[in-house]
Amino acid sequence: MIFNSIRWRLQAWHGLILVLVLAGFGLSAYHVTRDNQLRRVDQELDQRLGALFRPPPPQDPGSSPEHHHREARFDPSEFTVRIREAIQRAVQQAGAADASQTNACYYVLWQADGSVLANSTANPQAIPLPERIEPAAPPESQGREPSGRPSAEPRPGPRMFQGAARTREEQRELFRFLPHGECILVGRSLAPELAAMHRLGFWLVVAGTAVLLLGLAGGWWLASRAIRPIEDISATAMKIAAGDLSQRINAADTDSEFGRLTAVLNSTFARLEAAFAHQSRFTSDASHELRTPLSVILSETQSSLSRERSAPEYRQALEACRRAAQRMRTLAESLLELARLDAGQEPMKREPFDLARVAREAVELLRPLATERSVEVRCELSPLECLGDAERISQVATNLLTNAIHFNRTQGEVRIATLAENGTAVLTVTDTGEGISTEDLPHIFERFYRADKSRSRAQGRAGLGLAISKAIVDAHGGALEVSSQPGAGSTFRLTLPLK
Repeated sequence: MIFNSIRWRLQAWHGLILVLVLAGFGLSAYHVTRDNQLRRVDQELDQRLGALFRPPPPQDPGSSPEHHHREARFDPSEFTVRIREAIQRAVQQAGAADASQTNACYYVLWQADGSVLANSTANPQAIPLPERIEPAAPPESQGREPSGRPSAEPRPGPRMFQGAARTREEQRELFRFLPHGECILVGRSLAPELAAMHRLGFWLVVAGTAVLLLGLAGGWWLASRAIRPIEDISATAMKIAAGDLSQRINAADTDSEFGRLTAVLNSTFARLEAAFAHQSRFTSDASHELRTPLSVILSETQSSLSRERSAPEYRQALEACRRAAQRMRTLAESLLELARLDAGQEPMKREPFDLARVAREAVELLRPLATERSVEVRCELSPLECLGDAERISQVATNLLTNAIHFNRTQGEVRIATLAENGTAVLTVTDTGEGISTEDLPHIFERFYRADKSRSRAQGRAGLGLAISKAIVDAHGGALEVSSQPGAGSTFRLTLPLK
């Protein structure tokens, strides 16, 4: 199913959000524009209706005092009759004036009993009487001051009337009720405004569709661009799973989240390739080391069984088989020790011990070998209290000294020293041998690796001593390093934390 794809899920959510935003914006714009259009029409109708509500002009100011006396005694009923007659004449005049216009207004004046008192010539057919609206305050209160006393002048303006606006089909109408029940209505057709709104709605739909299509296209492009690294990772992982460990993921943008993930995965794949290569080489080397003593055992046994031999000959054959078996045993024990160290199953004690004492014991153990090879061992050992497994560290020191003696020149020298440096205990073993070449130096701690392969195998050395020593030191949280110059000897540096 397509929705199982992350790309389609992102696209679906992006499209849904975009549709909601565009629909909300379009509807809001349409309603706001529609309300503004109706408000403009209502203002126009209100102006026309306000012109009808103007009372008759007052009499000449130079009239008699009796006129002023009558104005002071304002009669609401007399005023209502006068304004109704004026509005009736204004309706007929306004209707006649608007009849010639394209978007003409029409007027209707109803009496209190619902009968039409006056209307214009441009009226639509059958205009219903609006529903009556009661005044908000009694009419007689319109002529009083806020204190309750009658005002000096009547206020016959729009406050005297109650009314509202309505939309009937395509007509917009504004009406008012006079205090005695008469109703005046003015209206006009909304056809121009509705046509404009229809055009606006059409263009909003067109623009929204265009924006939606562009947004979906952009969203698909962004989703594809975002998913592409995942596809590259999947393709590379499939090739690696098929056996091609040299494959790596191409990372164009290394600063993004996918770029950092790609860097981590490439580093993981590189370590995986190195681990597989190391395992393959380790298996090949182990097989080669075991094949030699097995070949010796088979050869000696077949030779002894091929014919009758004397007791010394049998003894010589058995001695050769014993040496081969002893070599196999040593190799098997070393491999088992390495496997336990790698798995963290080899227990390491955490006890205080003197690194100088451990180094001195290793020197005394190997002094006969040094004397046999005419190598002088010089000690510069200062007491250093460390925390760890003294027996295991002694094994490391013995391995380093053995190598320094074996690979030294005749009448050579080995210097072993201890010192405290930056809060750590340091043990250095320096020889005056041939040194290690630049090509061999990075691989010196690898298993079964020999810088001088022919001489090491002739001496019965499998090339696991330095690998075991480094594993022991790593288990103590220390470091084992080597520096060398061809023809000038080598220096092994063992670093351990102080107590």
